[in-house]
Amino acid sequence: MTAPAIELKGISKSFGPVQANKDIALRVMPGTIHGIIGENGAGKSTLMSILYGFYKADRGEIFVRGEKIEIPDSQAAIRSGIGMVFQHFKLVQNFTVLENIVLGAEEGALLRTSLGRARALLKQLSEEYELHVDPDAKIEDLGVGMQQRVEILKALYRRADILILDEPTGVLTPSEADHLFRILEGLKREGKTVILITHKLREIMEVTETVSVMRRGEMTATVKTAETSPEELAELMVGRKVLLRVDKDAAKPGETVLDVHDLKVRDGSGVERLRGVSLTVKRGEILGVAGVAGNGQSELLEVLGGMREGKGKVFVNGEPLDLTGAKSDARTRRKRGIGHVPEDRQREGLIMDFHAWENVGFGYHDDARYNRGLLMNNDALREDARAKIEKFDVRPTDCWQKAKNFSGGNQQKIVIARELEREPDLLLVGQPTRGVDIGAIEFIHEQIVALRDQGKAILLVSVELDEIMSLSDRIAVMFDGRIMGERLPSETSERELGLLMAGITDTEHDHTVEEVEANLAHSSGKAG
Repeated sequence: MTAPAIELKGISKSFGPVQANKDIALRVMPGTIHGIIGENGAGKSTLMSILYGFYKADRGEIFVRGEKIEIPDSQAAIRSGIGMVFQHFKLVQNFTVLENIVLGAEEGALLRTSLGRARALLKQLSEEYELHVDPDAKIEDLGVGMQQRVEILKALYRRADILILDEPTGVLTPSEADHLFRILEGLKREGKTVILITHKLREIMEVTETVSVMRRGEMTATVKTAETSPEELAELMVGRKVLLRVDKDAAKPGETVLDVHDLKVRDGSGVERLRGVSLTVKRGEILGVAGVAGNGQSELLEVLGGMREGKGKVFVNGEPLDLTGAKSDARTRRKRGIGHVPEDRQREGLIMDFHAWENVGFGYHDDARYNRGLLMNNDALREDARAKIEKFDVRPTDCWQKAKNFSGGNQQKIVIARELEREPDLLLVGQPTRGVDIGAIEFIHEQIVALRDQGKAILLVSVELDEIMSLSDRIAVMFDGRIMGERLPSETSERELGLLMAGITDTEHDHTVEEVEANLAHSSGKAG
């Protein structure tokens, strides 16, 4: 019989009192795509970090192609043919693609010789696996989809035939994710083994042959993908039945809270990112903004959230909003009753080296509850943080943990808890469930709907079309900095929205797949 590409026996790992992995057993067969799913904090990334040599297991054994080995560091993993693409890329931003790929794998004393050899091999790998990327482009000038290709090329350049991808689509547009899956299928055809860590059940069902489920540090099941269902996998992940759709009553919209007229924005290079956007959001409704990333949605949130200047007219509760003056900052927005869950939690929502209790209070330090004369009342801040951590099921529950020590989904819960619990008149939400597991998605959606039902106005931006369809009461579609149209979820389809996202408004005409993909490629290219 063929030996497993990877076999783990009795792997356990603790961080102080927290047991991240408990007696894990796993077998991954060669030439397959093997999925690993579980809630945030279930131990998936820790297990793969042990396999890649970032952590050392407290006990257990690792076998690669039937041979027992020790993996004390990532160099040992690479020598064993294991490569890993992390959720947050490990690239030097001001280096070129070629320099990043060679970094740490230079051959000989002359760098020019290494770069020449790498360029030739990179061209071969790019053509073989459809990983086309400009070798001389700087990383900082590439969109996230292209950066991910660089990470995969780095692993292949080091001759990896076992590739681990940790939440690979968390930062990708739908079209980029589809291209990634084609790349993974190509790798499998070439005999490579792929381990896919994800919380997205649709991806698991589409591209894997076998899936292993983790819950609270333990491996609860391994099943053939063809013999299971999203509902069964969700229950195995969470330990209870999970509603895979948003359960909400019809909206009861009231007066207008947000009124935007002819909003325009230029970026630092002078490129027009918003080209006269107009929209309204009423009390008691959720307006979802759909579109391929890079078509103005981010700039819309940034202007309304006080992070970027713009031109036009914006009114909140009938009063004008300053877009260019001294009162156009985020602090003033909060005082106007505007909450903001930014799209990038790590760069804009949290300070990663600060504790959870400090992050829960950011932006609201002048709240009377947090002040004691001239000094901050840190005890009150910590008490408030503990209550929010419990309500939003943040794991681990220790408010003294630094933000960087939480998984991506739990980092998101901290930001969501901070903003939603303020019950703002207008909530701006960017990618609310990016990198969040199925159980937490259900909870976050429930909290957003509950805020709507309290009579609050919500502007939701998401690249997840099923999230837009199920959570929104109205949908606006953006393309190239413009609103292409508005639709009611009950009166449209994913096909119609997809055409609008590609800049095509004539839905009575049967457009070719090539035409739609060309428009999507054009629009997604703006994100870089």
